[in-house]
Amino acid sequence: MKPKRRRAPTSPLEVANRKSDPAFITDYLSSGPEDIQKWMTEWTHPRTNETYDISLISPGKMTETELQTCLDLIEETSGKDYANSAGRWHPDKKLVEMKSPELRYILVRSRGPGRDIRGFTSLMPTYEAGEPVVYCYEIHLKPDLQGTGLGTILMNFHTTVATNLPPITKVMLTCFLSNRRGLEFYHKLGFQKDDISPRPRRLRFGKVFQPDYVIMSKQIRPDEAKLSA
Repeated sequence: MKPKRRRAPTSPLEVANRKSDPAFITDYLSSGPEDIQKWMTEWTHPRTNETYDISLISPGKMTETELQTCLDLIEETSGKDYANSAGRWHPDKKLVEMKSPELRYILVRSRGPGRDIRGFTSLMPTYEAGEPVVYCYEIHLKPDLQGTGLGTILMNFHTTVATNLPPITKVMLTCFLSNRRGLEFYHKLGFQKDDISPRPRRLRFGKVFQPDYVIMSKQIRPDEAKLSA
């Protein structure tokens, strides 16, 4: 029996998600307008002058230890938000999500013994409510790296991918409403509440459902489909 041929990609997003990590960097992170963040492989802490390495990798190429370290960092920085949310904190379920094959991780590592992961963000070109977007799944930094400008650099990588990957029109993310610092950070970067974000709704017996998270987006280019509608 002849082996089945792999179906050819049918959309720019599918093409992007099938690329190797080096090709993804070359095609979507290393070029573009002068005012967008270009790919960089190292970053220097502005206060300590310590240099960190930056790399992009798919979850299938990460070790279980690396994935667990990222999971631990999520719990360290956002565990309380998860615990107080309707969905609660379920590390096993979260780890399954983190292994989604079309995700890309941008890792920040120390140069000391063990090359510890000190921060990361994860992204995926995907469709949300039928619209092509770059979705930021996670961004987490150790406390000593927060407030240094590194978070802005990592978020700007999402914008760079979206800019270099039409027909994508925006970057999207989810943030707990209890994460006031995160909300302020995203607002400063130009993110606003998206139209698909859940809204309060009245339930039976006069009760009101209040969502504990917001879906935010940052427009990268005009949505031609909406303009022509």
